[in-house]
Amino acid sequence: MTLDDITKEAISGIGCDRESALDLVLNCSTAELKNAANAVREHFFAKKIKLCSIINAKSGVCDMDCRFCSQSAHNKADAPVYPFLETDKLTSELKLNDCYNVNNCGIVTSGGKLSSDDIDKFIESVNSVRPNVHFDICASFGRLSDSDIDKLKGAGVNRLHHNLETSQAFYPDICSTQSWSDRLDTVKAALAKGMKVCCGGLFGLGESWADRIELALSIALLGIDSVPINFLYPHPGTPLENNKLLSPDDALKIIAIYRLILPDRTIRICGGRITVLGDRQGEMFEAGANALMTGNYLTTSGQTPETDILMINNLGYSIE
Repeated sequence: MTLDDITKEAISGIGCDRESALDLVLNCSTAELKNAANAVREHFFAKKIKLCSIINAKSGVCDMDCRFCSQSAHNKADAPVYPFLETDKLTSELKLNDCYNVNNCGIVTSGGKLSSDDIDKFIESVNSVRPNVHFDICASFGRLSDSDIDKLKGAGVNRLHHNLETSQAFYPDICSTQSWSDRLDTVKAALAKGMKVCCGGLFGLGESWADRIELALSIALLGIDSVPINFLYPHPGTPLENNKLLSPDDALKIIAIYRLILPDRTIRICGGRITVLGDRQGEMFEAGANALMTGNYLTTSGQTPETDILMINNLGYSIE
């Protein structure tokens, strides 16, 4: 199939298959892929851009050994360390994020699994602040049991964030304390309970193009509606500290191929975009993205909401 054929199929809602996707990234220029992905984004999302933000509600001393993570207790990175935020502190942070014009605010915690007590603290904060904020509150708490998911749903939390990170084949190269299947089980459990799930990955870990495409196809099969794309910032003190940054062209190709595989899903650009894309950030929308995370990330500084909104408006887009 030609790129034109694939673009037409994507506009009709049919995502690109494995063989065609690999052929595109190997044989098409960044400009060609951007043009195709931009046409698909325009069809499904016009010029509307969604914003989200996150709050690092429990930081550091993580029991997971993810090789990219500055918060892992197995690594030697310099990251902030504190327990789950008390209710007054978390509600204050949520109210601050309400000024950012975001659709969603995610509460993110370190560790493979959040304790029941901390989940109860989170729910207390949600109940306290909900009348005063205008966004949906999301949870990113690692592995969750069915009872945990029921608690969150009962509190009106209807979206979970849980990345698969990379392909099933490559995942053992970046983490040994949790399997890819464990991650998948949490995503499936949340979907089975009727929750929406934000699920994507991290790129620049040393994975191949085949791994990147395989992750997108796994996400497509799950029916995920929001796909975060993160680019590795090689934190000093982690095993991946010497990894080379992705080039802007490779980052834009990743966004574009995800748009062609996942034509009608929200493609959300998150961590690492400032470092990797630099002054080419505006091209992420041309490459097919229709959403981004604004403000700070977990352990690195991001771009202020004011700066992001100005960039979006100056490029001729508007905030959804």
